[in-house]
Amino acid sequence: MQANTQTLPITLTPELDFDQNAASAFGESLTHEYTQATPFPHIVIDNFLQADVIASIREHFPVEPTNNEQIYERGYKGQLKRQISPNACSPYLKNVFNTFNSAPMLEFLEKLTGIQGLIPDPYFAGGGLHETKTGGFLGVHSDFRLNKKLNVERRLNVIIYLTEDWQEAYGGNLELWDVGMKKCLKKVLPIYNRCVIFNTDKDSNHGHPEPLTTPEGITRRSIALYYYTASGVGGEPGQRNKTHYKPRPKDRWSVKYYVNKLLKKKQ
Repeated sequence: MQANTQTLPITLTPELDFDQNAASAFGESLTHEYTQATPFPHIVIDNFLQADVIASIREHFPVEPTNNEQIYERGYKGQLKRQISPNACSPYLKNVFNTFNSAPMLEFLEKLTGIQGLIPDPYFAGGGLHETKTGGFLGVHSDFRLNKKLNVERRLNVIIYLTEDWQEAYGGNLELWDVGMKKCLKKVLPIYNRCVIFNTDKDSNHGHPEPLTTPEGITRRSIALYYYTASGVGGEPGQRNKTHYKPRPKDRWSVKYYVNKLLKKKQ
């Protein structure tokens, strides 16, 4: 799989600095590739952050439990997964995530995707830092589309992988599936400093559904960032704030039964 290798213009000087004009030009240079991608608009960019920036993020990743973090033990809906709010992290990481929510980042994403008026989430609902242990996975799904606290529509996901020396044998591929959940059309290995950006429409089916086979002590770490617009969301109000999990053809019957049961409850 080929990926882009340009770098987001965030530098340590020693404070974080983000060049808005360079960010805008970077996004604009990749617009066609992003909008024409299948099965839904997306892009994969290697070496996304400058080496010293991502190294500093990796070094500050919280090893000990933080306040109010979430642990997922929900089977197909997420297993052996830890979700950490940046607002409970060190001052350095808070500053990093404030940078990801800043105007230069929004300008980069707007130029890249063609989606105007993007809004960051200062509360990082569902986002922040993610960590999945050996045997963990996340079923294929399309994301919730309404941020209830801000009352805005979710439009984009940005994922940046943080685990060094990731091996193909570990698994953990991000899978992108077709609308009908018949076929996986793309797999993205979560290698260090790789970024994946994609639209979060109702049929943006994605996940990493295969259990990790990492040695003990090696986890799948990532940054997850979500961006919104103020435009209204279609569909039933009770459905827009829910994540919709979807079984793959090869998933065992018990998983399909579980997911189908959830879907019927939502109808």
